[in-house]
Amino acid sequence: MSDNNKGAFGLERHGFSNLKAVNWNLAVPRLYEEAIRRGEGKLAKDGPIVVLTGQHTGRSASDKFTVRDANTESQIWWDNNKPMSPAHFDALYADMMAHAQGRELFAKDLFGGADLTHRISVRIVTEYAWHSLFVHQLLIRPTAEQLKSFDPEFTIIDLPSFVADPARHGCATQTVIAVNFTKKMILIGGTSYAGEMKKSVFTIMNYLLPAKRVMSMHCSANVGSDGRSAIFFGLSGTGKTTLSADASRTLVGDDEHGWSDHGVFNIEGGCYAKVIKLSRESEPEIFSTTERFGTVLENVVMDDATGALDLDSAKYAENTRAAYPIDFIPNASDTGRAGHPSNVIMLTADAFGVLPPIARLTPSQAMYHFLSGFTAKVAGTEKGLGKEPQPTFSTCFGAPFMPRHPSEYGNLLRDLIAQHGADCWLVNTGWTGGAFGTGSRMPIKATRALLNAALDGSLANVEMRIDPHFKFRVPVSVPGVDTKILNPRDTWADKSAYDAQAAKLVGMFRDNFKKFEAYVGPDVLQAAPGLAQAAE
Repeated sequence: MSDNNKGAFGLERHGFSNLKAVNWNLAVPRLYEEAIRRGEGKLAKDGPIVVLTGQHTGRSASDKFTVRDANTESQIWWDNNKPMSPAHFDALYADMMAHAQGRELFAKDLFGGADLTHRISVRIVTEYAWHSLFVHQLLIRPTAEQLKSFDPEFTIIDLPSFVADPARHGCATQTVIAVNFTKKMILIGGTSYAGEMKKSVFTIMNYLLPAKRVMSMHCSANVGSDGRSAIFFGLSGTGKTTLSADASRTLVGDDEHGWSDHGVFNIEGGCYAKVIKLSRESEPEIFSTTERFGTVLENVVMDDATGALDLDSAKYAENTRAAYPIDFIPNASDTGRAGHPSNVIMLTADAFGVLPPIARLTPSQAMYHFLSGFTAKVAGTEKGLGKEPQPTFSTCFGAPFMPRHPSEYGNLLRDLIAQHGADCWLVNTGWTGGAFGTGSRMPIKATRALLNAALDGSLANVEMRIDPHFKFRVPVSVPGVDTKILNPRDTWADKSAYDAQAAKLVGMFRDNFKKFEAYVGPDVLQAAPGLAQAAE
């Protein structure tokens, strides 16, 4: 249909043949037209396009495989990444090329990485028009001049209608995500969830960047008017997007970043925000994106007659999402870059009610908590969870996207923190006054006050105490914050119950970290929490 914006060469180099047509780098309005004409999505009242992803409303982590060959054998963390043989990948590739014949496809040429030294060029070939729109909004868009000579380093091929054969392709189900770092190709089949493409680019960067001594991070980032930047690590539900979206600071990015010799840079050119129960009052900037032309809304409920959205409904999925370019956020950076972080924030939602609302970490303690990647899930948030909070340890705050051993990322982060003198903080957005069910959620006003004090540098100069269990330093008093809340034990009515809960959490941390003990130095081992007799 469209050859006007084709890169330096066509899809035949990637192995495609006998295609009905290729739509090259279509603009947003054209992709809207194609998606609606094909019945892939519907236009909502205020302009976004609403799509359903079918049975897959999230990533299929158990269906992701990495090709194990001579190049990757010693580079990949195989305890965390499922291997696929080169022969199985080749069979999968051949069958996907055969499946594509006679079809009309969409091709997008895009960049990953706002740091020009470290960015990669990626060609993403999709079966759906809305998938092409999604990646257009989520990644960094080349200029018309750059497209003329665009030569992709990596290729992602996404064919949702392809059905994988576990016996023939060496996968687990009829869905497959196959990563081949040697052939610089990722194949996705059997799922319509667009987030697989976004995370495929992140996986590529997580493989390439550490080899160049550049840190790749699952984090958000912002920068103040004083030029002091901050990065926010955190798993789902800890406040990573909410706390980095501060109207008084410039948003660098909401999810994926690199840290190079030049500073922090966004890997993406867009945002992918959860919108379930989103309100105009609590998050006005993100809410406004659900009322704009160009936003892709996944699995959001819409009234077919009026086009009105119901963001509170989880009819199709709890994981409803909005994908939009970062410039839809008013205070977003126009470069996607900032200086070296002055502050490194690690967010956790401790449902056990043990951790303080904020604590200062040494570089070694930061590495320990980065490798631990702790948060907690509570009953009612996921099917199968019992009455007790469930600890979740996702190393590097993003284990599913980490091809290399966590110690590579941990050592690199520790070195960068030490080199640039960044202050490190553990921020608990979870429970206080007791565990989940007894205590209450940490007041967002207190969290923001403590975070602001950390970011403006004033928290580094207040009196600190040493936590008896975790050994990190905790503020004794901070202006505008209830002093009692700073010492979790003081907020519990039953002090012996707190001590028992603290001992339990310490044990969880130590048990989880055993798998990393052989890969870290004595300083990090000494940063591990231990049992201590708390004073009455």
